[in-house]
Amino acid sequence: MKAAVFLACESLAAGNGGICRVARLMARVIGEEVQAGRMAASALSLSDAQPALAPLLSGAVARGARARFVWETQKATLAHSHFIYDFVGMARAHCRLPLLHRPFLTWIHGIEAWEGTRPDRVAWARRADALLSNSAYTRDRAERVHGGFAGAKVCWLATEGDEPPPRPPPAAGPPTVLLVGRFDADGGYKGHRELIDCWPKVVSCVPNARLVLAGQGPGQRVMEQEAARSPACSKITFKGFVPEDQLESLWANTTVFAMPSRGEGFGLVYIEAMRHGVPVVASVHDAAPEVNLEGITGFNVNLDKGDELPDRLIFLLKNPDRAAELGRQAQERWRSHFRYTCFRARFLPLLREFLHDTG
Repeated sequence: MKAAVFLACESLAAGNGGICRVARLMARVIGEEVQAGRMAASALSLSDAQPALAPLLSGAVARGARARFVWETQKATLAHSHFIYDFVGMARAHCRLPLLHRPFLTWIHGIEAWEGTRPDRVAWARRADALLSNSAYTRDRAERVHGGFAGAKVCWLATEGDEPPPRPPPAAGPPTVLLVGRFDADGGYKGHRELIDCWPKVVSCVPNARLVLAGQGPGQRVMEQEAARSPACSKITFKGFVPEDQLESLWANTTVFAMPSRGEGFGLVYIEAMRHGVPVVASVHDAAPEVNLEGITGFNVNLDKGDELPDRLIFLLKNPDRAAELGRQAQERWRSHFRYTCFRARFLPLLREFLHDTG
């Protein structure tokens, strides 16, 4: 009998964050399997106002109503044989009634599976019939913190396309370091504070260097205030939220992408930088070294050694040919590992294994 898959997720709309990207990647693979006649499937999203996938995959939306999302998920057990969730928080809606229980697959992505996570999320991850992790780092850290995660299977993520953007002519503007990322409540575990703190040293060596911070979030005002106190404040620009269709102009004028985070479970924006042929500066404190190869696609700095971050940035800004070489190598790594077809080649065998072993 052909499997009937139910994909339940936070959102399938573009621009709603990294986990939503994972949902769209899965939905595309599942939709292609539906079109090929190998399975039946439908989707439900919690936050979207309208279905985003027809005709690839029939869908419904809960429009932010959690009770409706739970009800529709429970009701789906009558017509579906297998359930897939984009992260453990969504899996809590899964039906546990013995006669209606169906096997389910869910993901762990990083912070939501590490220190401080809610016990009910850990419990639901352990109940999963198939558990996927976006990186070996995410899985191993969850195992160290909680135990019971060692069996999670690693499936690296990807961009949603297979082609790089058109290569623009070399930027005529100043050497630019870009960070695209959300500001969390205290300013940004993604490295905003570290970049602002080191920018005076960078500017002392590269006087026309510019730091561009794109994104929004509850900590944005805190970081704007810190930047205003910096001797290099005139060389730091806050862009706020930038729509996806306007990001290309930012990438085209970027010399280095820097997000020296301490908390990335994977780092989708790293591979977006690679797709654009931009070298990456990340950190050694999270999953970044699994994605960004030291000295090949960029650098991974130790933030506990205060000079490493500014020194790497200064080196790349003062050596544009070396930065361009790392950028070319970064794009080749993206092409080999982080395009949509690469994700499909990793995810599809795991999906088929889940359907076969629990069918």
